[in-house]
Amino acid sequence: MRKYKTKGYLNGILASVSYGTNPLFALPMFKLGMSVNSVLFYRYLFAVIIYGLVLKFFKKTDFKISFKEFYSLFFIAVLFALSSTTLFASFKYMDSGIACTILFVYPVLVALISTIFFKEILPKISVVAMFVTLSGIFALNGGVGGKLSFIGVGLVFLSALVYAIYIVLVKNLKAIKHLKHDKLSFYVMLMGLSVFIVNLKFCTELQPINDWRVLLCAVALAIFPTIISLETINIAIRLIGPTTTAILGALEPLTAIFFGLLLFGEHLTLYNAAGIFLILGGVTLIILKDKLSKPKLFH
Repeated sequence: MRKYKTKGYLNGILASVSYGTNPLFALPMFKLGMSVNSVLFYRYLFAVIIYGLVLKFFKKTDFKISFKEFYSLFFIAVLFALSSTTLFASFKYMDSGIACTILFVYPVLVALISTIFFKEILPKISVVAMFVTLSGIFALNGGVGGKLSFIGVGLVFLSALVYAIYIVLVKNLKAIKHLKHDKLSFYVMLMGLSVFIVNLKFCTELQPINDWRVLLCAVALAIFPTIISLETINIAIRLIGPTTTAILGALEPLTAIFFGLLLFGEHLTLYNAAGIFLILGGVTLIILKDKLSKPKLFH
């Protein structure tokens, strides 16, 4: 049991860190003139091709699915794709760091949905961990002061809600609970691609890749915040549950801070340091919650 939980925590952390690379590769594509839907189309297209080849030739995966599985997979794939669309669209209206900060309301939404609709018991220590990590996210961006775009905030909240529903349904939809995580991930990417095909008016508005930097970023988007993130989060959800997986998502903004310091010459402020300390504290509480929740035996 402990072995599976450890695997779940490790996958949850990897999912969080890899998903946090979204702005790192998406923003350069926007600066080079690519639209949100074109960026996401190439992200999902390359992910489907790369991951499909891995499953076919290395994992020898059987791609057959039933009609019941198809409908459930298509539904959650659309949710996942819409979450990506609204998050990326918000980058046009506000700083990506602030957008990713506001996005972190999704663990609260996951906990509420799981508790209200699926009767999941939320331990007190998870509530404390959620409060600590939310405080850390808030501090990470200096209190998120200044005037925010109403449209941008609305898009991020919508992204958080849709993402939260996706996380809960991966754990609870009966039709797909038995599917292997890699098969699940592949079909989410493949069916999610349909959202961007429709948004691009069946690719009539798709912008061609005419710059090697765009191609490089598109492939990186396909590998890190898509293939790696999606596969690891699906594993984590099934091993440690949707709420715990969502709280581990606090490491996403830390990824942005890390790359900002490493690649863009940003400086670590007192707010940043406080935020990092609180986030790591909250994540530590989640990882140790089983030990901390056990009643002590007195002799």
